[in-house]
Amino acid sequence: MTVISFLGFLFLFLLVGVASFLRSRNAKEDYYLASKDVSPMFVGLSAVATNNSGYMFIGVIGYTYAVGLASIWLMIGWIAGDFLASLYVHRQLRISTEKTGELTFSGVLSRWDGGNYKYVRLIAALITVVFLGAYAAAQLSAGGKALHAIFGWPEASGAVLAAVAVAIYCLAGGLRASIWTDVAQSFVMLFAMGLLLVVAILGLGGPARAVSMMGEVDGFLDLFPSDLVVPGLSGMALFVIGWMFAGLSVIGQPHIMVRFMTLDRPEHISRARGWYYSFFLAFYLMATGVGMLSRIYLPELSGLDPELALPTMAQKLLPPVFVGLILAGIFAATMSTADSLILSCSSALTHDLLPKGLETTLQIKVATILVAAFALAIALSGNQSVFSLVILAWSVLASAFAPLLIMYAIGKRVSEGQAIVMMLTGVSVALLWRYLEWHNSIYEGMPGILAGLLMFYLYRLLAARR
Repeated sequence: MTVISFLGFLFLFLLVGVASFLRSRNAKEDYYLASKDVSPMFVGLSAVATNNSGYMFIGVIGYTYAVGLASIWLMIGWIAGDFLASLYVHRQLRISTEKTGELTFSGVLSRWDGGNYKYVRLIAALITVVFLGAYAAAQLSAGGKALHAIFGWPEASGAVLAAVAVAIYCLAGGLRASIWTDVAQSFVMLFAMGLLLVVAILGLGGPARAVSMMGEVDGFLDLFPSDLVVPGLSGMALFVIGWMFAGLSVIGQPHIMVRFMTLDRPEHISRARGWYYSFFLAFYLMATGVGMLSRIYLPELSGLDPELALPTMAQKLLPPVFVGLILAGIFAATMSTADSLILSCSSALTHDLLPKGLETTLQIKVATILVAAFALAIALSGNQSVFSLVILAWSVLASAFAPLLIMYAIGKRVSEGQAIVMMLTGVSVALLWRYLEWHNSIYEGMPGILAGLLMFYLYRLLAARR
């Protein structure tokens, strides 16, 4: 029954994605940007479903299992930073998309000020393909972990199934198919997480009893993480600020920002934002609650893989039909991000890296298949933590693109040389931070973004002196 329920929901998502073909206009602009006529509701729900990926179902719940109540600061910092960024950047990005007539995130960055920075386009597209490919691999890996936990199948099976499903509906309708399936998936994700949260609390005898049992786990209800670089309130402030930068980093994620590029009218950005944050806050709170409850139900995972907490707890508490629903929710989360990542990679490859004039429909779809295969190969090649791999890709993309977008959004003119130096400096600092393993204390996107912003002013100062 679990398998039937899961496959039924998976078929539903495929059907929604393929049905988008009926609205397809068989043109590049429709495949890349859904003809820029998407409603605020669909933009908001699609963006939040893409953001709340396998990282949320697998990574955040695993992190909360290990850390406890202190993980809530990750949520507070992340959403605060995300919201602050949305106040300044999203509408300007949509306006610039209209003004430049560009179809890709890299293209808009290269022509924001009216010029045509071909090297900015190429470097941005290359960063997009490499790191969004790794990001997509993390989503496919999350799906594999879920199937392994519930069915005992090899983790490769889930990764392959997710990759094939995503490829099918992306080929059918491009970004429009991705957005339509995101909306359907967002409701399944919310219902699945809410169902498990309620059942888990009732299974322990109610909220008071659940909190009491959590208090019996040493340090689990502490407000501060135990591994802060600087102890006390100052260390906590640094921790939260670091995760605010993680939230702000959303503006550097091509697969999310392209959703706002599809909005029907720039003036509707507030309505799209309302849908986005309403869902985001509700879903994140429920995910944190489930992560904490999983420590009570599954104490044995503390020495194994905490990222298996959600599917394992679902199997323990729910009847088979609802276990299939939870698994469908996890797959919905992984696919809603994986399809966006794959489409962003393929658009960067065909529109920004290949010579102009080679964007036939066939080539665009072949590129989509190749990118899906690339992401699947990464997912099958190692045993990297979903949480770790997502944060790495997220931080590098943010370090590359967020400083540039911030300068653009506040009205600063950026030369091509400045833009290139800002992108490369940000990426280098983020990767070095990870290599030195300082990311365990401070999110590497924070120094990466700050370094990129600093290079804008240093470059301008040196140019003035010349």
